[in-house]
Amino acid sequence: MTLLASTRSEYTKQFSTAGWWVLAIVLVAYVAFTAGVLAFVFGGVASGQLGGATGPALAAAAVPRLVYSSATAVGYVFPLLVGTLMVTTEFRHKTLTPTFLATPRRGVVLGGKFAVGIVVGLLYGILGVIASVGAGAGVLGIFGIDTQLGSSDTWVLVGRMILAFMLWALVGIGVGTVVRNQVAAIVIVLAVTLFIEPIVRTVGGVVEGFGDIVKWFPSAASDALVGETIFATMSAAGTATLEWWVGGLALLGYAVLFLVIGLFTTWRRDID
Repeated sequence: MTLLASTRSEYTKQFSTAGWWVLAIVLVAYVAFTAGVLAFVFGGVASGQLGGATGPALAAAAVPRLVYSSATAVGYVFPLLVGTLMVTTEFRHKTLTPTFLATPRRGVVLGGKFAVGIVVGLLYGILGVIASVGAGAGVLGIFGIDTQLGSSDTWVLVGRMILAFMLWALVGIGVGTVVRNQVAAIVIVLAVTLFIEPIVRTVGGVVEGFGDIVKWFPSAASDALVGETIFATMSAAGTATLEWWVGGLALLGYAVLFLVIGLFTTWRRDID
C-alpha cells in the first residue's frame, strides 16, 4: 500500500467516528468561554469601565492579540489529545492488526497518520481561532476597544496559531506512538499540560537562570511560535522566550523525537 492509500485509510478511520467532532465541540466551547472572560476582564480594565477590577494592567492596543491567542494558550491540549487518540485507539481496539497486514511497511502507516494529523490540526486550529476571535472581538466591541481585525499583525497571529495547532496534533501522534496504552497516554498528556508544565514554568519565572531551560518546554515553544502568551502576562515575572520560528522548530522537534522513539520501539512490537 502506498503512502497515498495509507493516508486515505487513516482519513476514513479518523472522520468516520464521533471522537473528533466531540472534542471539536468541547474545544470551541472552552476556547470561546475563555476568550470571552479574558476580553471582559482585560477589556473592561483597559477601557476603564471596570475600574474596581484587579489584574494585570494592559494597554487597550495589547488586549485583542492577547485575547485571541487564548485559542492556543488553553486549547492546545485538544489537538494534542486527538493526535494521541489517533494512535492509542488503534492499539486499544486492535485495528492496527488488519492495517499492518495490509501495509507491512509500518513507517508508511505512521506517515499516513502524520498526514491526517496535519489535516486534523488545521481543522482544530480554524475552529479554535473562530471561537477565540469571535467571542473575544464581540466582547471587546462592547467596551469600545478596537478589535484590530483589520490589522495584518492580527492575521499573522492567526496563521501562527493554526500552525501551532497542526504541530500539537503531530506531537500527539508521537506521544501515542511511544505510549501505546490509551489510559496511560491520556493521563500523561493531561498531567503534563495541566499540572507539571504550568508549575515548572512558574518556577522558571522566579528562579534565576532556570528560565533559559523552561523556554524549551513544549508549551513555552508554542507560546513563542504564536508570539503571545497569557502565561507570561499573568506571571509576576516575565520568562525568557524563543524567537517565533525557533519555537516552531522546537515544537516540530518534539513531534519528530517522539516519532523516532516510537518507530524504533513500540511501533515495531507485535499487537497482542
